Amino acid sequence: MIGNGIKKVENELVFSGVQPTGNLHLGNYLGAIKNWVDFQNSKKCIFCIVDLHAITVSENRNKLNENSKEVAAAYIASGIEPKKSTIFVQSNVVGHSELAWILGCHTPIGWLNRMTQFKDKAGKNKEKAPLGLYSYPVLMAADILLYKSNYVPVGDDQKQHLELCRDIAQSFNRFYNIDFFPIPEPIITGSATRVMSLKDGKKKMSKSDPSDQSRINLTDSEDQIIKKVQRARTDSLPFPEHKNDLEDRPEVENLINIFSSISEKSLEKIFKEYSGNDFKNFKQDLSDLLISKISRISVEMKKLLSDQSYLNSILNDGAKEAKELSEKNMNEVKKIIKFYSS
Repeated sequence: MIGNGIKKVENELVFSGVQPTGNLHLGNYLGAIKNWVDFQNSKKCIFCIVDLHAITVSENRNKLNENSKEVAAAYIASGIEPKKSTIFVQSNVVGHSELAWILGCHTPIGWLNRMTQFKDKAGKNKEKAPLGLYSYPVLMAADILLYKSNYVPVGDDQKQHLELCRDIAQSFNRFYNIDFFPIPEPIITGSATRVMSLKDGKKKMSKSDPSDQSRINLTDSEDQIIKKVQRARTDSLPFPEHKNDLEDRPEVENLINIFSSISEKSLEKIFKEYSGNDFKNFKQDLSDLLISKISRISVEMKKLLSDQSYLNSILNDGAKEAKELSEKNMNEVKKIIKFYSS
């Protein structure tokens, strides 16, 4: 685990991204974007909008353009500064797809067969699932390795994919007997690395959930936030006294983790403040915290989305920066492989 106090080291780079699938929610913010803000003060950061990943699922293939701008607006509204970090759309840099093919030739089928997320998403219809859904962990590895990234912020559900990325990098390096790709390290921070549904603490918070009550959207109004938190599922037991009391109480654990991440209070302080009481005061305080953070982001996002020319300039400048670095690295990859060059 690497905390926010990572030291500045020359040329070391952090890479991460979010899919432009619409309806960004609290899980996207707490599980990813919130934690990125501090990284840009200590390292070079590239924050991508991974639209190529989004099209692995058919329902995500609509509104990619506007959804990509929504993600860019969320990045900036949350505190990511374009002058410090590179923000761009994945499909605008051809190196992602090009390197994915090359790395795919160094990835055994057996490695991909172990990827649990494909099994979860494909379900019983895996024979009808698109190739992209099966092979997208290789594209994720290409995203990271294209920039020779050193660190990748990941949630619990992405740990397996980063392990695959590390295996692929080592496979490439071994095959060509060269120390080219760095082996990226995970950055796992915060108490809400995996934010769960407000209705079911065993399911991840997701925009695909048919119930809007299951999530806090980054565009929700104050009234919507209050109502969703009030209606969030808990149980009939009093507020826990310590962490051991959270066993078999997934909804309660989820709300406490959200509170801890938003307030930056330790779990111990939260238990001490609320233990033994019912959840009324806790939920009221959680609503106030969420409103103070999410409403500010929502207002700023709306301002940014009303200035399309500004967002376009940010994304175009970011793509230019990303192309320069990716082309340099891809040229080196091609030399290592000994592709024909006139």
